[in-house]
Amino acid sequence: MGRNMKKFNLIAAASLALALVSTPALAQDAPENAVAPPAPVPAARPSTDPATAPDASPAAEAAATGWDTEVATPGSSAGGLSDAQTAAIKQVDSYFNTLGDLKGAFVQTTADNKRMRGKFMMKRPGRFRFDYARPSRQIIISDGKYLAIQDLDLNNEDRVSLDQTPFRLLLRKDVDLIRDANIVEIRENATAIELALRDKSPDAPGQIRLTLTREPELAIKEWITTDAQGLDTHVQVSELVTDETLDAKLFRIETVTFSGFHPGQ
Repeated sequence: MGRNMKKFNLIAAASLALALVSTPALAQDAPENAVAPPAPVPAARPSTDPATAPDASPAAEAAATGWDTEVATPGSSAGGLSDAQTAAIKQVDSYFNTLGDLKGAFVQTTADNKRMRGKFMMKRPGRFRFDYARPSRQIIISDGKYLAIQDLDLNNEDRVSLDQTPFRLLLRKDVDLIRDANIVEIRENATAIELALRDKSPDAPGQIRLTLTREPELAIKEWITTDAQGLDTHVQVSELVTDETLDAKLFRIETVTFSGFHPGQ
């Protein structure tokens, strides 16, 4: 898919970041069709084909699944949102604005059905780190200004401005999605919020679909990024820890000696 596509997929995996694992079995390419992409919501959407789903209206779906499925017009401003949708988005804003340090585990599934695992840590505003488990030798670090993608297998490092990635919306000091994003879709029920959005800035392409659980309290569960070719990268997170202060040194972008180096060693 080329260098730019690879870079997008790596950035897509990197929006809440950190630690390291050294168990070789944690990272592997899944056989074809062996890993089904994780479902973004607990209930599947009904078919939109009128011939097979004549009752698949927003009201019918809400009644059947408990999801509020009314969709704001893509690219709309706050004027296209209902009061309930606006309130749900404000809850997501508040979650990220009050989130300090976070670490946990992640599983990334790419459009070609390859799966990678690792650990991440994040320190707002703007700082995060992803360490991929073996046999991958990739590290992604943001110091709040730049994002560095270090590939120890290819012995190279790429750096991009954090403002050129779609995650700047969620990692900035003052998260305000209605102000800064075009809301593509908002779905919610008593246990989860699903929100699809695009950055209003043309310098940060792509779409993000977030899923946050509401039980026992609001927390990020999964995000899906979609690139310009319509390819999805799924990232599920787990084992979240929010009561530990992370050392700021972990988010420094430092020159590495690629030969024989891996953070798990």
